[in-house]
Amino acid sequence: MRKIFFSLLTITFALSVQAQKSIEKSVIEVDGVCGMCKARIEKTSFKIKGVKSASWSTDTHQLTLIYDTSKASLDSIQKQIARVGHNTPLFKAPDEAYEALPMCCKYKTVEDH
Repeated sequence: MRKIFFSLLTITFALSVQAQKSIEKSVIEVDGVCGMCKARIEKTSFKIKGVKSASWSTDTHQLTLIYDTSKASLDSIQKQIARVGHNTPLFKAPDEAYEALPMCCKYKTVEDH
């Protein structure tokens, strides 16, 4: 009986260690300018299965993410954010998504167009 208990305890510990290894923290730059951008970027991030935490700073344009790498990748997160109109290091927002943003959310300068 004691042997079975220790075997189960070992398996439980191994599974919890494996689960913890798949949680990662990353910081990426995301273009945006205002509180509406912040809400959109964070809401989009949270819709992605595996994202545990998402916080975007209007001052630094840094999105801090905590996510489960077994359920989401940094690429997939960035792609979704670009689809709603915000550029990331890996993906540029489609023109139609950017143009659909409210005027206060337009971050591109004349040189960017």
